[in-house]
Amino acid sequence: MTRIKRGYIARKRRRLFTSSLRGAHSKLTRTILQQKIKALVSANRDRDRKKRDFRSLWISRINAIIGQNKKIYYIYSKLMSNMYKRQLLLNRKIVAQIAILKGNCIFMIANDLINK
Repeated sequence: MTRIKRGYIARKRRRLFTSSLRGAHSKLTRTILQQKIKALVSANRDRDRKKRDFRSLWISRINAIIGQNKKIYYIYSKLMSNMYKRQLLLNRKIVAQIAILKGNCIFMIANDLINK
């Protein structure tokens, strides 16, 4: 009986998504599987990391705009706590966009929160 070499289909299936990898990482089955696992772990971790990075970016933008006004001394934490006390529920992304695009509007909101 002649010998049948199997594994063409299986090798092809295991090599999916490896065209961008270099060297043995795109050729050898074991390293291919390790690289796939590593890529999935990195993708999952970095999705969470991206959320954190954007939140810190929004906070720093809000704080920078608020700190520019010399008439009223206001900091980010006081602004957000007063907004929640007054039940003005705007998330940080929206407040940062308001602060960048319409700086005067954020100062009007801050003045309104102080005066009430």
